[in-house]
Amino acid sequence: MQVSENNRSFAQLIEFQIEPRQQSALVAALSTQSERLAESHVGFINASVQVSDDGRRVLNYLQWRSREHGEEDFWALIRAHQATAVSFGSFQVLRSFERSHDNALHCRLNG
Repeated sequence: MQVSENNRSFAQLIEFQIEPRQQSALVAALSTQSERLAESHVGFINASVQVSDDGRRVLNYLQWRSREHGEEDFWALIRAHQATAVSFGSFQVLRSFERSHDNALHCRLNG
């Protein structure tokens, strides 16, 4: 599928593997960072922080208007919360689904 450069958004998936005792602090730090990104980066679209049931993994999802907007340094968080492993994934968003103000579901095709 060919997607025009003007319509591409960019998503980052960052998975942290941690000790369960670190989970709440990491979630708080990622939430604070996401709020800071939303306030200060014009290319920010949305973010979510998700946790595993066993407390050993935290997933941070960030969506940006472009790849250039999404370059942020996570190394300080990795060190501060003693992550034993971190996986970074970067993806071009081709489709997204959203609810409108009237609760209808819309599919936005990029391209």
